[in-house]
Amino acid sequence: MNIDTVLFDLDGTLIDTNQLIIDSFKYTFDHYQLSFTDAEIIEFNGPPLIETFHKIDPDRVEEMIAKYREHNLTEHDHYVKAFPQVKETLEELKKNNVRLGIVTTKMKATAIKGLVLTGLDSFFDTIITLEDVTHPKPHPEPVMKAMQALDAEASATLMVGDNSHDIESGNNAGVQTAGVAWSLKGKERLLAHHPTYVLEEMREILTIVGV
Repeated sequence: MNIDTVLFDLDGTLIDTNQLIIDSFKYTFDHYQLSFTDAEIIEFNGPPLIETFHKIDPDRVEEMIAKYREHNLTEHDHYVKAFPQVKETLEELKKNNVRLGIVTTKMKATAIKGLVLTGLDSFFDTIITLEDVTHPKPHPEPVMKAMQALDAEASATLMVGDNSHDIESGNNAGVQTAGVAWSLKGKERLLAHHPTYVLEEMREILTIVGV
């Protein structure tokens, strides 16, 4: 088994928050009387909120983030669920002593909220969030910080995600990478960033890891 550590992005990879994110942006934009199409909103999914809102209105970044989170936190539990095969795959990896971590651009409290709601919180040995790093994905720092916490080697680590930032962060950290075909932005977008693997379904990780 040449992979002994697997790092996962959270939203759009392990848990389905896609519609929650889209509706949270719509809620925010409606409040500020801004108009964006669904296709444009999907492009905002991935980078930290501060980056997205700074591009839209640099003078109102903090208040826009607060408005987004107002909807996102209130409605969170009505939307969020684990993607198919996620829990079973994590159980199998854990049973075979594979070290597991989360690397996300979410805030820690919100990330843990999603993990607890979907029953995934017990599987992970480290959770690296936006608060834990100076440079978020696609910078290598979040992946490297997770590896450090798990005492993992880059050559034996796999980073799994649904967004180009996940693949770039993994590539920049020198680890193997896997894009997920259920990415909201489409598999072809991920292929442009040269992941080591593309997962059509979550259980394919078991073959890659060799358990």
